[in-house]
Amino acid sequence: MQRRSLAAWVTVAPLLALPTVTEAQTVSNPSTAPDCMSNTAFYNPTLPPSINLPPGFTASVFAKNLNMPTGIAFLGDATNFQVFVLESGHGLPSVCNDEMAWPGGPFDINNPFTPDILVFNRNGTLVRGPLGKPTSGGGGFQPSGPAIDVAFVNGLSGGRLFATDSNQSTHQHNGQNNSSRIHYREPDDRGSHPLHHQPADR
Repeated sequence: MQRRSLAAWVTVAPLLALPTVTEAQTVSNPSTAPDCMSNTAFYNPTLPPSINLPPGFTASVFAKNLNMPTGIAFLGDATNFQVFVLESGHGLPSVCNDEMAWPGGPFDINNPFTPDILVFNRNGTLVRGPLGKPTSGGGGFQPSGPAIDVAFVNGLSGGRLFATDSNQSTHQHNGQNNSSRIHYREPDDRGSHPLHHQPADR
């Protein structure tokens, strides 16, 4: 029987955004908060994905060392394509993933706890990004997240890239409850264009 492989599989080290890790090792939370520096996890990016598959399918690692990926969109065709991966930055807020406490602040392009988009080629090599990092002028994703999903208006043919995000993962109770929105960007444009705000309780 000919074995088929899934189109893409991404492995994640949640909340432990690190420089490239190629071997199994214990990794540390990048937060500089004193109580978080001992927050570690064993991470082995070389292990095959541990998921249940239908008969005849296999899974392999396409991209690794991602930071809380929540969405994926494909551009191109089966022989020549790019993969746009949305990194949310973090999920539920905690003292150890506070984007506001990062030394460079919430608008530092190297802040691992804010959302962005990474673009990979068909071989899983990073070719662009991070795109859409929050800016002090209100550009990009909202800094507290979560960022939810991405999709091209024309599917594999591309066009505008739509994204949904929010600013609700703050450390304030019920903070920013009505901050959810849809916005778009052109594939080669670093700018972000808000399209619609949708209250989170609807």
